[in-house]
Amino acid sequence: MLAPGPLLGPDERISAALVRTVPDAVTERLSDLGNVPVAVPALVLAAAYALRRGNRSGALAAVLAVALVPALVVPLKAWTARPGPLEPWAAGYFPSGHTATAAVAYGAAALLLRPYTRRPWPVLAALVLTAATAAGLVLRGFHWPLDVLASLLLSVPLLYAVERAVVRGLSRGGPTARPRRRGRPLPRAGRAPAPPDR
Repeated sequence: MLAPGPLLGPDERISAALVRTVPDAVTERLSDLGNVPVAVPALVLAAAYALRRGNRSGALAAVLAVALVPALVVPLKAWTARPGPLEPWAAGYFPSGHTATAAVAYGAAALLLRPYTRRPWPVLAALVLTAATAAGLVLRGFHWPLDVLASLLLSVPLLYAVERAVVRGLSRGGPTARPRRRGRPLPRAGRAPAPPDR
């Protein structure tokens, strides 16, 4: 059972000030970004792409990380038995499974795609989707702010493990090749360059 602590009071006050300040129709859609049928397919597509590019260890680590989310979150929910902001009779709100699912699924997908895009958009998209999920959960009253924060912190070691596996997979498969610019053709192998005219 969750014991009283110095953070619970501010957590409850912040939640009371935020809940239902945005229409439910909006916050429920944001919360849905953390649903398994929404977040996990995004990771599966990124893992399939990385696997096709030869990064087997990164793809496997990403899938394993998202599979570990319930194994970490569910026992903590049972242990803390925290009631919900709008459902004080219910228990099991700490930490937020939707936030952890969003953070790991979108974050791991970004880590898998980043080496091939060489642009910041995968990481930015993952941050926006995770933040939107977390905000929706708090604003709708599905979770306390600390539930969400705990899940974000819980996701860090999982994402770190994915990042290390992605780097390891890239080093085994060789560097990612950028497409060659069109222009002058490269000299053929085995043909010595012609001597300059003097």
